[in-house]
Amino acid sequence: MTTLYLVRHGETVANKAQILQGQTQGELNDEGRAQARVLCEKMRHEQIDVFVSSDLFRSVETCEIIAEPHGKPVVQTPLLRERDWGGFTGKFIPDLKDMVWPDDIESLEAMQSRARNFITWLKVTYPDQTVLAVGHGIINKAIQSVYFHKAMNELHPMTNAEVRVLML
Repeated sequence: MTTLYLVRHGETVANKAQILQGQTQGELNDEGRAQARVLCEKMRHEQIDVFVSSDLFRSVETCEIIAEPHGKPVVQTPLLRERDWGGFTGKFIPDLKDMVWPDDIESLEAMQSRARNFITWLKVTYPDQTVLAVGHGIINKAIQSVYFHKAMNELHPMTNAEVRVLML
């Protein structure tokens, strides 16, 4: 059985400014780096075999901070990228409340398919290992949706630098 520590990246400049980042690289702010360091200390003595991250910078940086005391590299995968918000990317979130969604937003079904592919990849690539994976709010919710067989809107959102444990 593969143990998955599923983590959301630390707070970013865009999170704080309420800007929809989607699949842009993003950048941790000082609070986000501090959140990652707190989680690093919490996970310091856990036996973690592999560190995996979305290939977007905000997740990679979070994962590198957490992995540092373990002396292990971070494996990057686009499977953990955040939802592609298409034409909404870069927009001020409160302004989007009553907007018609553009056709180029990644569907929930596509996200859940990516989540299933991520879970399968983990189980095949790292069987019986402990993996810490840093993703994003919505892809992490999709992973949990697939794992728990629940609709995404039934799951509580993850806060920045929160960790949840899944046994795959």
